[in-house]
Amino acid sequence: MDDKLNTDDARAGKSAAATAFELFNEIGIIEQLARTMFEARLPEGFLVSHFSVLNHLIRVEDGQTPLVLARAFQVPKTTMTHTLSILEKHQLVKLKPNPKDGRSKCVWLTAKGRKFREKAIQSLTGELDVLTEEFSRDFIADLVPKLSRIRAYMDKRRDTE
Repeated sequence: MDDKLNTDDARAGKSAAATAFELFNEIGIIEQLARTMFEARLPEGFLVSHFSVLNHLIRVEDGQTPLVLARAFQVPKTTMTHTLSILEKHQLVKLKPNPKDGRSKCVWLTAKGRKFREKAIQSLTGELDVLTEEFSRDFIADLVPKLSRIRAYMDKRRDTE
């Protein structure tokens, strides 16, 4: 199967760039809707950005510096520092001196942070069950590797620019 965006575009009368834009437009709208749904289920004062840091530390690697996290999330270091200060205030992360240089800090997830992440994911179960009533598990599962490929490609390009 050819995953390139230009295979059916000529028949549809669209350029490959127009189709790619349409894809990113849909992803952006889905992200906004998902963010709103998720934030409505998070404890008061917490945002998806807070959850995302906790999720990143589990998914990618615990013990990263705030600068590495800021780069990963493509936000200014001051924004990441603010996010981390909220997470630290609620004892969801712990900042410890970097063992490599002692000057910078490393961010470590606490047991409370791991529990918070799990509870946040569980809070979505009802909404996700409704979604899988409309769209089958197989339909969703088929999308995940395709979207992951696009994300990996964009991550790689970002890192080389």
